[in-house]
Amino acid sequence: MNLTRRQWVAAAASAAATAGWTDTFAQAGGLKISHQFPSGTLNEGDFRDRLCRKFAAEVEKRTGGALKASVYPGSSLMKTNAQFSAMRKGALDMSLVPLSYAGGEVAETNAGLMPALVPSYEQGAAWKTAEAGKLLSKVLDDKGVIIVSWVWQAGGVASRTRAMVTPDDAKGLKVRGGSREMDMMLKQAGASVITLPSNEIYAAMQTGAMDAAMTSSTSFISFKLEEIAKHLTSGRQRTYWFMLEPLMISKEVFNRLPKPQQDVIMAIGAEMEVFARDAAKADDQAAAAIYAKAGAKVYDMDEPTLKKWQAIARETAWKDFGEKNESCAAILKAAQKLL
Repeated sequence: MNLTRRQWVAAAASAAATAGWTDTFAQAGGLKISHQFPSGTLNEGDFRDRLCRKFAAEVEKRTGGALKASVYPGSSLMKTNAQFSAMRKGALDMSLVPLSYAGGEVAETNAGLMPALVPSYEQGAAWKTAEAGKLLSKVLDDKGVIIVSWVWQAGGVASRTRAMVTPDDAKGLKVRGGSREMDMMLKQAGASVITLPSNEIYAAMQTGAMDAAMTSSTSFISFKLEEIAKHLTSGRQRTYWFMLEPLMISKEVFNRLPKPQQDVIMAIGAEMEVFARDAAKADDQAAAAIYAKAGAKVYDMDEPTLKKWQAIARETAWKDFGEKNESCAAILKAAQKLL
């Protein structure tokens, strides 16, 4: 069969377009997505695991199988605290991890769990397109990491011995806050702080090494803390504990992908944000119900109590964060505009 020059050019263009979906990741088994949370399915289990699985399924579907992704739950691929650094180096493709876990490496990431700075899902969602989010995204981009899905979660406090609702309640308790800044607020309130990932909370509370733990409503459910906690301060109405737990991708990995695949990843990531918000809100309600059924006393925080915590945060965590460097100061100032 003899092709005219026009037919040859058209065939070559078609082949090139098809090849645009082909990448070494497809040949090597696809993108690897790591997270620390319990394994589930597309429709059941911890919503953060489900988000990763839904994301992976959609990526494969929309690229016609040219790009695939595998999910590694429960820190089965690598340890929790190693994930952010590994993404920066291109050693890990993707991760859904609490951003503040990288606070010791990149100070600006502590904005992702700054006490009382994000008081609602609506304000958290506003970060993505607001100055605060753009500044944070620029820092991450410079460090080699790109946010694919902005995921905010409310949280509260589960405790064994007594309730921890007001700042006065914290005195004398050994508490896990979840970030350096949260710990600063707790120390000022009179608590002793414990530092560990959320997937290690159960063991620490079970042995008595820790009295109370702050984490997301979803983690309260997934890690079954109702088995040992006697009190829960819920995040279903208002809370000073809002964490940014984004789905992220290594910039090095992302840049090696063809543009069509990059576009698919970012489009699906944006779509997952609605799923994440609705699931997080549902878990706020579910956690309260699960703990009440298990016999724990459940408390909701009122506005005056929230303001008390916020006042402590402003003079400790916020002040310290703003003094870290010009970048942290700019993020803090921009975030306060959203309050």
